[in-house]
Amino acid sequence: MTGRPRPPLSRRTLIGTGLGVVLTAAGTGTARAAQPTSAASAPRRAQAFLAAAMDAYPDYGTIRLTQSYTDQAGLFSTAFTYDNALAILAHLACPAGESRAVALGDALLYAQAHDPVYDDGRLRQAYNVGPYTFYDGSPQPDGFVKADGTANVGTQFGFTGTTVGDMAWAGIALSALAGRTGERRFLTGAVRIGEWIERVGRTDEPLGGYKFGVNGADEKLPFTSTEHNTDLVGLFGRLARLTGDKVWRERRARARAFVEKMWEPSGGFFYTGSNDGVTINKSPIPEDTQTWTHLALASPAHSRSLDWAATELAVLDTADRPNSTVPSGQSYEGVTFSSASLLANEGAPIADGQPRPDRNGVWFEGTAHLALALRDRGHSGDEKRARRLLGSIERAQDLLGDSQTVGGTALPARSGIASASSPLDTGFGFGYYPYRHTGATAWYLLAAARANPLRA
Repeated sequence: MTGRPRPPLSRRTLIGTGLGVVLTAAGTGTARAAQPTSAASAPRRAQAFLAAAMDAYPDYGTIRLTQSYTDQAGLFSTAFTYDNALAILAHLACPAGESRAVALGDALLYAQAHDPVYDDGRLRQAYNVGPYTFYDGSPQPDGFVKADGTANVGTQFGFTGTTVGDMAWAGIALSALAGRTGERRFLTGAVRIGEWIERVGRTDEPLGGYKFGVNGADEKLPFTSTEHNTDLVGLFGRLARLTGDKVWRERRARARAFVEKMWEPSGGFFYTGSNDGVTINKSPIPEDTQTWTHLALASPAHSRSLDWAATELAVLDTADRPNSTVPSGQSYEGVTFSSASLLANEGAPIADGQPRPDRNGVWFEGTAHLALALRDRGHSGDEKRARRLLGSIERAQDLLGDSQTVGGTALPARSGIASASSPLDTGFGFGYYPYRHTGATAWYLLAAARANPLRA
């Protein structure tokens, strides 16, 4: 790296204390010949990646979270709350994964109970789970649990805020654990999350729904997100079923009403949300608001959104594409992040000091969303399309992101799904790159297992 290195954003918008955060230069490792593999072994190797990322810092305590990206991404030991919620759900969907899911659930509960500032049920955007030296030379010496017993919030990167979407996914994961294990502590934690969202996020603005969350200074953010409210349909539905309290049904209906207001019937897709609670933001149009809405709503009237995503966001990344980092002789198909990704300026870097984007870069996490949603819908041809997308993801696991590490330790061979096939610009102020990623790997496992995390 040259100049002042800068780390990557998560899939979520940065809501910290003002630190600008983007990704370091991308790389896919050395190209190699394809190796014989079986579809059956691909999920096992994905599980091996999640295990390695969870166990990356064995000298720093048994209470731990999963590192989100490989070391090469430049985020060191950052563990995003969203990614860890997905890891819990993926472990629950896999054979012999319950013990790891329980351990991660207990770590989220620890963070909820041992925040260094707040005792109101919130979780932060991300935590540190191992030691490192920051770019300015300052040390971060602790594991997930600091010497004073507090949870190690990701302050050096500014990951100190709390979004409704991240909270919703943590609540979904904890409620799934409650349903699987019958342990009351997980349901209690999920309810605390739901109540925080109700207090902080609920809005009576014209479009309704729930707002975005708070930044690192605990200031409410003005946005209302289709994706976040979709997440809440899943969370509040689970809480309604597990608690029997009808208040969660009312809250679920409020979130769903906002989502349905974002529907564009003439195009068959959902808009991204609103910047002010009054006017619909019509651009860019993201992938996840098309696929997660199906997974959460199961609405035949809106299922065309999957066809929109499969058609309008389809990409094929090949080595001869401008700015592609796909090795010679390889190609990957899937979907990109948003409509803006397809229009990215390939002549300029995604951000200062970053590589230029490839308009055809495949977003593998979103490709897994689509594969799962197609399998869930089950229309004629959906399973065939889903299997083709899963095959592309599995080839990426075999061949992209070679020689990457977590906690300085080499990963098991051919394990873990990269965020993207090549650098891609999301259109929301950050990019995705070919680094193996907990979130993308977890979504692949959910799609392979046909496990819908958003259906109550």
